[in-house]
Amino acid sequence: MASRGRVLKLFKLLHRTRQEVFKNDTRALEAARQRINEGFKNNQNETCEEKINELLKIASDVEVILRTSVIQAVHTDSDKILLIPRKDLLQDNTPYLDKPTKKHES
Repeated sequence: MASRGRVLKLFKLLHRTRQEVFKNDTRALEAARQRINEGFKNNQNETCEEKINELLKIASDVEVILRTSVIQAVHTDSDKILLIPRKDLLQDNTPYLDKPTKKHES
């Protein structure tokens, strides 16, 4: 049963991603842990290979969204929030041009 190995691998990957994304946020860490465990437990008796592949795709998409889109924020004042992006989310900034230059065709 190759899908069992894929399921376990994705389960572990989601938990590793959860630990990285929600680092130092015990409430979010616990909520994500419960949700991951609940999702896998609710479907542990699934035998249809097609349904298993669909669920694995959804879980994989969730992992990518967590890893690429979630930024931690902390309230520093009543009207201020401090964003704490992870280093892997930071990208080089491409300068904005009001009037893009036209490339000349040769």
